[in-house]
Amino acid sequence: MEIVCKRHIELPHTSKLFADLLYHFDRVAGLYAHDPHEPQSYWQAARQIDFPAERRRALVDVLEKQNGASESVRRLAREGTFVVATGQQTGLFSGPAYSIYKALTAVRLAEQLTAQGLEAVPVFWLATEDHDFAEVSACWSFDVNHTPVLLRLPAEALSDRPVGEIALREVPIKKLEESLAGFPYAEEVLRLARAAYCPGRTLGEAFQQLLSALLKPYDLLFFDPMQPEARRLAAPILKQAVSAAPLLTQALLERNRELQKAGYHAQVHMDEHTSLFFLLEDGRRLNLRRKNGEYFHKDRRWTSQQLMDRAETLSPNATLRPVVQDYIFPTVAYVGGPAELAYLAQSEVIYRQLLGRMPVATSRHAFTLIDPRSRKLMQRYGLGLESFFEGEEPLRERIATRLTPPEVAHALESTQQSVRSALENLRRSVASFDQTLGEALDRSARKIQYQLTKLQRKVARESLRRSQRAMEESAYLFQGIYPHKHLQERYYTILPFLARHGLDLVERLYEHLHPNCVDHHVLYL
Repeated sequence: MEIVCKRHIELPHTSKLFADLLYHFDRVAGLYAHDPHEPQSYWQAARQIDFPAERRRALVDVLEKQNGASESVRRLAREGTFVVATGQQTGLFSGPAYSIYKALTAVRLAEQLTAQGLEAVPVFWLATEDHDFAEVSACWSFDVNHTPVLLRLPAEALSDRPVGEIALREVPIKKLEESLAGFPYAEEVLRLARAAYCPGRTLGEAFQQLLSALLKPYDLLFFDPMQPEARRLAAPILKQAVSAAPLLTQALLERNRELQKAGYHAQVHMDEHTSLFFLLEDGRRLNLRRKNGEYFHKDRRWTSQQLMDRAETLSPNATLRPVVQDYIFPTVAYVGGPAELAYLAQSEVIYRQLLGRMPVATSRHAFTLIDPRSRKLMQRYGLGLESFFEGEEPLRERIATRLTPPEVAHALESTQQSVRSALENLRRSVASFDQTLGEALDRSARKIQYQLTKLQRKVARESLRRSQRAMEESAYLFQGIYPHKHLQERYYTILPFLARHGLDLVERLYEHLHPNCVDHHVLYL
């Protein structure tokens, strides 16, 4: 395998905040507690953690109940062991491929810190509380021709149910099977998918089982915050957050203004009535609004004290959730993607108020996986990852130029050069006679050049039209590498990649993780 690194600033849609966190930390130092590029940051974060023995025992009991006995649980039971945390929504068939990349990054970082003398274990937070069913109920696979295949669960009647608690009914295993037909390792992948995503199991349970199977060698711990024992762990910090809510809201509003003034974006929109909480009730996650110290949902009302009294039924919003996580865990580092790291730029003010500490915020590894056929085609047509970012039509035209008969291409280029030369000579003569005529000639020259370029594109398209094979190859490349103008890792589930390359692809990815490298990895398999 071969890796080519691409800086994230060379990729489409990279936010200014994410780019500065990766490459210019000095610009965002006021938004995060620690510089993730400095090895000493992890030790500084560890020294700030005062994790009571009683809380550690309760946490270990919960993790053992949710994961079973393991070496990671035994290590975490020892005083002085820390956590490298990550997490993801519990989506269909493991969600986007980057779910696996997040988990592997956390495992690798925990391993590195332990080797350096800072004992750490990796933990994956299952975002089972989230109620955006539409986002997690579908995923994309692809077939042997890289044709995208949409897989979807049946719609739910209630849109405010925590997704992790939704029981599976009709699972699109058959459609997944059809999409993977022809891949050499399809049956191994399908066996794992069938075992995890079976009717009757919840979406959270299925997600955990599939990732546990794929990541079994790495002793990654999973944490489900929806379980009653987990809710009891979170209750004290949620009570504290309710009590401090007015101060926290004002601090968040001020932080959002700071972000916007610095030219960054606020990942979570806030106003003075935004609540940091949802209420879990009768299998639903109710959105709360805050006004005059009280909380409202439609025509219902609660005082702050009433919410504090039922803290075990509260669910944090996106800015409070990481703080709850890092109260529950002795978290030395958090591994996230661009969105999660943007949340943390806002959450820093809550960390400061409630915990007095914050973990090191570090980026997950990012991959674009290139299969052998795609690599050969890219070499044949002189393509790099950046060749895909303008869209499929420009990619086809680029390929087409490589298919244009040499004599035609030479004639077009020769004509353009001759015309440019003739026009330049004409302009010098005309301009010396009358400057305004020279300007008029410039306008005419641009039109002539435009028409010649247009003709060149038409010739290229005709060459492409005449080559059905090239049409198929451009589609194969684009849909496999930058499908629907999305980075591959954000669009496809990991399953078709495993079906094509084998389950040991996970191990090969792990071997190519380098915690000190923040660039996007183009991995040629």
